[in-house]
Amino acid sequence: MTVKVLIGALITDQFKQDLINEFSNLEFLFGETEQEEIELVADADIYMGNITREIFLASRKIRWIQCPGTGIDKILSIPEIIDSDVVVTNSKGPHTEPMADHGISMMLTFAHRLRDLWEDQKQRKWDLPYYDEKMIELNGSTMGILGVGGIGSAVARRASAFGINVYGVDVDPNAGGPEVKEIWGTDRLNELLAISDWFVVSVPYTSETDNILDRNRLIHLKNGGRLIVLSRGGIVNQSAVLDLLDNGPIAGAGFDVTDIEPLPKTDPLWEHPEVLISPHVSALTTEMWDGRREIFKENLRRYIANEPFIYVCDKTAGY
Repeated sequence: MTVKVLIGALITDQFKQDLINEFSNLEFLFGETEQEEIELVADADIYMGNITREIFLASRKIRWIQCPGTGIDKILSIPEIIDSDVVVTNSKGPHTEPMADHGISMMLTFAHRLRDLWEDQKQRKWDLPYYDEKMIELNGSTMGILGVGGIGSAVARRASAFGINVYGVDVDPNAGGPEVKEIWGTDRLNELLAISDWFVVSVPYTSETDNILDRNRLIHLKNGGRLIVLSRGGIVNQSAVLDLLDNGPIAGAGFDVTDIEPLPKTDPLWEHPEVLISPHVSALTTEMWDGRREIFKENLRRYIANEPFIYVCDKTAGY
């Protein structure tokens, strides 16, 4: 009986042709909308895309779900998937380098007042005195990273090249590479905040990390420290950040992810002069998308060969 594969993400004409050419013994179905996927999923054995509860409940025999991204928190919000024997894999890896680039770019925007400089350029304004002693030297500063996995390690490599001293908190004491001076447990998170000129959030969103950086935590950030939030919304308490920007130690905050996406136009984060916001775009390079397609194709090869998948997720741990 022919194995049917429903594709709901990463779809391009070239990707379709590549799949059909290489995996001619499989039947591919392509859904462009949730409704199309609901109509097509009933007989699918494999699903690749951003599955919803409605899609999953309309399926009868899915055995494997390939997440086209890295975070599986939305998949694991579907209790029927957690309770099933369906294997969930993700596409970790290709997003890490561009996300780390983006994090460093946010740091440099703060450190060298690039937003102010851009505004001056638009006004053809040459104002050297304004910037005197307002530039921040990265060399010799300290970075704390919450979650020193793929993203955090990539940030650490770049930060180290700038002469930044990097420390991390992670559940894995062996996380990170030689650029990270020490890895501490979560019991030392306050201590990490207290030494950090730059604090990078790159930990997965799970029940354990939900709102982990609340006001009681963030108050421990080094005076004048800045936050860079890269991994997921829901980890950092945004209201606390706004309060502590004006009445506490936080000097700036960069968000590529927020609790609600899109960020509501009425959210006060938009208005704060020391907040940078990008709309969850830090990983969006051509190389990243191509890398995710290659991961799916590699797992398809392994499925056919009855070999272990790469990047199998732990549905209990949440990543």
